[in-house]
Amino acid sequence: MSLLRFLMMLSLAIWLGGIMFFAFVLAPTVFSVLPTRNLAGMVVSRSLARLHWIGLFSGIAYLIFSLVLSRLGGSFQPFALRHLLVLLMIALVLIAQFGISGKMNRLRADMGVIDSVAEDDPRRVEFNRLHVWSTRAEGTILILGLAVLFLTTRRLS
Repeated sequence: MSLLRFLMMLSLAIWLGGIMFFAFVLAPTVFSVLPTRNLAGMVVSRSLARLHWIGLFSGIAYLIFSLVLSRLGGSFQPFALRHLLVLLMIALVLIAQFGISGKMNRLRADMGVIDSVAEDDPRRVEFNRLHVWSTRAEGTILILGLAVLFLTTRRLS
């Protein structure tokens, strides 16, 4: 049972740690170090896609380990709040990856170098709008993840 607890917490730690590293280290660093915003955007876009896949696998792993643990512990709770929040996190990752990021990538490809496109160009306006939604989705996933971490540690203690 302690191995299941460890794997459950590890999957959550990997996901949340990845989000925090991306938001507080990677994205600000590449935008301050790389010579163009276009290059930084390309690095951030590829990194975010990988982070989304990490989130999907980590979320599924968390659910599996948590459900097995609750089943073995005699208190099977498939609709526990922590499970519902992880499902919501997974849904947001899917929306961010296949909805928001997909549209942003198509717009970026259509515009070429985004910094050479006028601020009032409809494509750039749409890109900026989607970027706001992407940031909101990632922030929401992080907040939900912290709530799952709290609920999980409270339950395990």
